[in-house]
Amino acid sequence: MLRKPILALSRNHAVRDLISRAPVTRDVVQRFVAGETTADAVTAVRRLRSAGLQVTCDFLGEDCTNAAQADATVAGYLDLIDALVDAGLVAGAELSVKLSAVGQALPSGPDVPGGGEAYATAGARKIVEAAYGAGARVTLDMEDHRTVDSTLQILTGLRSDFPDVGVAIQAMLLRTPQDLAELTGPGSRVRLVKGAYDEPSSVAFAEPAEVDLAYVRALRVLMAGRGRPMVGSHDPRLIAIAERLASDNGRAADSWEYQMLYGIRPDEQSRLAARGHPVRIYLPYGHDWYGYFTRRLAERPANLMFFLRSFASKK
Repeated sequence: MLRKPILALSRNHAVRDLISRAPVTRDVVQRFVAGETTADAVTAVRRLRSAGLQVTCDFLGEDCTNAAQADATVAGYLDLIDALVDAGLVAGAELSVKLSAVGQALPSGPDVPGGGEAYATAGARKIVEAAYGAGARVTLDMEDHRTVDSTLQILTGLRSDFPDVGVAIQAMLLRTPQDLAELTGPGSRVRLVKGAYDEPSSVAFAEPAEVDLAYVRALRVLMAGRGRPMVGSHDPRLIAIAERLASDNGRAADSWEYQMLYGIRPDEQSRLAARGHPVRIYLPYGHDWYGYFTRRLAERPANLMFFLRSFASKK
């Protein structure tokens, strides 16, 4: 399988620098990333909204190494909220926030009193308060299995004041059924994804068929729950199963939604929206796109082949 080697490249700084500097890489990245600036993000939001699609915006960055980087990420989200307000696009918009990008893993020190979890909580709260005050919503992205407990703890704190802050849950993790039992109450929002991190077999399913079955089991729980399922998948089988489970549970069309990645299966995004399904596009933007980009390559062989063909054609 190519997935593990590609994910390993996301942590190799030498390869990261080489690929990031290659002009062809930036050409291909435009398929998956809306741009590097707030203005780029707003332009993409306007285009998607005009096509009947909703958005969740991710200001790219993860695994920050100091408080200044974390603060810059928070400031980036606040700038985006202001820009969406000015553009008249904030209502119904959502922000996706990686807690590692706002300081979750930082060690305690003079600039990080109380440690990374406390620092990330404060940063995430600033984003949530600004978003909710403007009419947008926030979902916490989920990262590798070592961050799950901390992420859910921060989520609990935020939900005490903002009950429908969303969270992404990865079907591949063995712990997911237990987590979902505590996350599907009234008003809750859960984005179910397969999982894009290289996890050990002790904590996650590894075979694609096992992950698919785990996804369907989790989807059954969400559709039977009292929250808002957000179906994060491009798999035609899982898309069809989600629709059937929603019908079986008597769900209204506006009580759940599909979520799909920017630049992946855009025709399917439009088809679902035309049929009356709420469809939200995960819209990444920013300078720190490398980690996100390599995970997209690892997820689907078609993405990798698209990149390799484009790279070869530019030689």
